Amino acid sequence: IESPRMTLQLAPDNFQHIVRVMNTNVDGKRKVAFAFRMIKGIGIRYAFLCCKKANVDTNRRAGTLSNDELERISDVITDPAKYKIPSWFLNRQKDPKTGKT
Repeated sequence: IESPRMTLQLAPDNFQHIVRVMNTNVDGKRKVAFAFRMIKGIGIRYAFLCCKKANVDTNRRAGTLSNDELERISDVITDPAKYKIPSWFLNRQKDPKTGKT
């Protein structure tokens, strides 16, 4: 008689180990907000805020995101004013060359 073996399902079928977002390779094994920190200019607070504005659960792994969810997050990152993210929250509020906000 064989004893039952425990199996551990770590990744679903559609899991991606490396996710390409905004010309950056993002680690799919990390949670969403921590994975998006790999993109230059995005900190942990901004990553959490972008996930919240895009209605994406921050407890999920980045490799489990669908293409639609990735598009929503990248849209929030590229145009934060459209999603009512305040200007003081963003990096580089004043351009050094032009002085404009």
